[in-house]
Amino acid sequence: MRVRRELLRWSLLAVAAALLAVFLVAQRQSVDVSYGRSPSSASLPEEGAAGELSDATVPSVAEMTALVAADPVVRLPGATARWDTARVRAAIGGDDTRILVAPPGLDEAERRRVKDVENAAIRIVGTEVSGGFYVATADDLPGWRAQFATGDVTGQVLALLAGLRKQPSPPDRDDLRWREPTTAELAPVTAALRATGRYVGSGATLPRLPERTAGDAFPDGAWFVVLPAQPYGAPLPAYGPALHRLAPERPVVVMYGGWIEYHGPGAADFAEVAGASFYAQYGGRLSRYAYPQLNVLGAYLARVTDVRYAGLFDRPLPYRPFDPLRVALPALPWLFAGCVAGFVVLSIRTVRGAGRGRPDDVGPGGTPARLAGLSALAVELSLLTDARSDPALVRGVGRLRAARYALDDGLPDRHVRGLLADAAAELDGVARDVRMPGYRPDVYLRGRLS
Repeated sequence: MRVRRELLRWSLLAVAAALLAVFLVAQRQSVDVSYGRSPSSASLPEEGAAGELSDATVPSVAEMTALVAADPVVRLPGATARWDTARVRAAIGGDDTRILVAPPGLDEAERRRVKDVENAAIRIVGTEVSGGFYVATADDLPGWRAQFATGDVTGQVLALLAGLRKQPSPPDRDDLRWREPTTAELAPVTAALRATGRYVGSGATLPRLPERTAGDAFPDGAWFVVLPAQPYGAPLPAYGPALHRLAPERPVVVMYGGWIEYHGPGAADFAEVAGASFYAQYGGRLSRYAYPQLNVLGAYLARVTDVRYAGLFDRPLPYRPFDPLRVALPALPWLFAGCVAGFVVLSIRTVRGAGRGRPDDVGPGGTPARLAGLSALAVELSLLTDARSDPALVRGVGRLRAARYALDDGLPDRHVRGLLADAAAELDGVARDVRMPGYRPDVYLRGRLS
């Protein structure tokens, strides 16, 4: 019994040391807080690689200069930008401010020719508004929506005029109007969506869906409505809210020209984050180029995927393999404390047992006295039972004889004590069998050796 207790005590100490070593080594690991790497590449291709350059051209600088000198507002063929004429005229007042409007999708050389027209105070390429050293851009969702859905640059023109005159910029306004789509408008859209999941309106340039990015952004599928840029000043049909009412759990993506909006689960937060981050980064390029709707939609869906992989809005996170160390690490200090506590308790018991002179330890008189006492107990027990028919008594006497020989031969005291402990256990069984509590070794020796 004592040997097993000693083995358990030192085993606990070894386990505690091992746990401490594992815990200390684990502290050297670097911490990387990540929700997984997004598989998307949320970017628009560089100039000339995505069909964003149109076939439109502009005249020479001299010709454009002559056109601007003859007319305060010159619109070159293919120009798409529009503005509130009354508000812009009121802001210009009596100044001789001339505006040159060029089409989107020009290459760098053609854009340079437009900028070289010095008598044009305001130059617009696509929907990019510039003048002097200034470039006016939208900076919120209503501004981007008006710009890319209808080509409205009223806010940018007014801001540029204020900047050229060193005046405060006028407050932003959201003048875009919406209307409910009619039954005749909604019927073909819903029919196409239920059949194929997408509807491409007349005049839109989307040949197909960007399947990979669409699957990453909306793994459970979504409805896509793609329309051309809408006429300036006319109310836009609000397909998103109407379709959301028909299928509240279905993600709906609606595209008006270069403007994309989301309706569906999490739209209150998700649409604003995805839209604002996308147009804040790519609004400048979308304003001066003529990107195909396929490229714009693909880049937007890639941004949606990035947002989803960021762990926002209860989106499912990518699978991360099980790490046993990461899971078990918080429990290691408690296991270490338990092992140390067990070692301390067993050590205290060992020390106290030695101090009390327990029957299985050496008491007063040392090992010889203990041998003599157990031998006397064996003699007395043999008078109470048949020594030849009691196996426990026979084994006990055999252990005592072996202990005497070991003591005489000068064997280690630990070996002798082990034999005496075995003899005491056998004699204790005999005393219990004869129902004589006074002959149990712990009681008998306590009285004899004291």
